[in-house]
Amino acid sequence: MDSLHAPWRIDYILAPKSPAQPGNHSLFAAIAASSDDVANHVVARGRTCYAVLNTYPYNGGHLMVVPYRQVPGLEGLADEELLELMRMVRDCQAALHDVMKPHGFNVGINLGVVAGAGIVEHLHVHVVPRWTGDANFMPVIAQTSVVPEALHDTARKLRDALARIRGSRAPQP
Repeated sequence: MDSLHAPWRIDYILAPKSPAQPGNHSLFAAIAASSDDVANHVVARGRTCYAVLNTYPYNGGHLMVVPYRQVPGLEGLADEELLELMRMVRDCQAALHDVMKPHGFNVGINLGVVAGAGIVEHLHVHVVPRWTGDANFMPVIAQTSVVPEALHDTARKLRDALARIRGSRAPQP
């Protein structure tokens, strides 16, 4: 049997994981505070949230929309934050459709460890493009996903698409 290596996964596997406790700052808080959007694969920033490609994606183009403020659930968001979060999810979905031409999407929020949340203390919405037949043997047998494009290339394309989409939705004088 041939082996398929996914060396990018080892960074995540070996990285220290701090337990979620009040006052702990998440990876998402660190990305929110950083100005290096290219290195962090941030594709859009708004007033109250930002969108970032998942470094360990389920599928190519898998991104997350994250509030700047670290809250564990929807109930912690102000109305303004919730509205912008959902608008950015909508715009990211449109940009992914424009750039990657998926056949569908999974859009979801995992609240709590038992629901699959990897970063429990910081709410985030997953936007995952899907294609007919994309659930192949790789994730099932090899526990490996095949991502057909480098994250920095996907991020660049999505930044361009989001600039067009968000520009077209700007209020007209």
